[in-house]
Amino acid sequence: MTTSSLDLKYLKDPDVRLMLRVRDGDEKAFSQLVENYQDRIVGIFSHILADHEAAEDLAQEVFLRVYRTRRGYLPTAKFSTYIFHITNNLASNTRRKKGRRKEVAMPGGKSTVFGVRPEEELAVEKSALMPARQVTREELRGQVRESLESLSDREKTAILFHKFEGMSYLDIAAAMDMTEPAVKSLLARTREKLRVILEPLIR
Repeated sequence: MTTSSLDLKYLKDPDVRLMLRVRDGDEKAFSQLVENYQDRIVGIFSHILADHEAAEDLAQEVFLRVYRTRRGYLPTAKFSTYIFHITNNLASNTRRKKGRRKEVAMPGGKSTVFGVRPEEELAVEKSALMPARQVTREELRGQVRESLESLSDREKTAILFHKFEGMSYLDIAAAMDMTEPAVKSLLARTREKLRVILEPLIR
């Protein structure tokens, strides 16, 4: 199987090159991809579903899907976009099966695969705008956590992809089966929702 000229721009992505080796039967390359993405995918599922055990099971299913379809792989996007598209679809399917639409609580713990929990990072950003000593950092962190819990699953996923995975609007659109303008609109609405909730703390 050959790669079309339309896909050559993605060959600079080292993970795409690893996946092409997986397509050709390189088991070590697959192990490297698992190492590169496992914690990140578990983290995404954990923040969306608030169930670390389920997150680990779903992450394993993501890699099983990648492996099962390896022979048909073509580099039509960054590898991160490709695998996060699978992650998003699996998360959506899982929520539908459970009949869950309402948002869930952020998992606890001191840290995540993102380094610090999303609510902690956002709290640090918001604290820079606060008058000194207006509220404690712990109070602010709690308020930010509540604000994140108010987001829909789609809003939370978009924020995780954009803020903590550093994905572009275009890559998020591909991962979430949306148009780029729709992603921009979704993130704008999400930021406004967070602003309205957090604004009383920074007055």
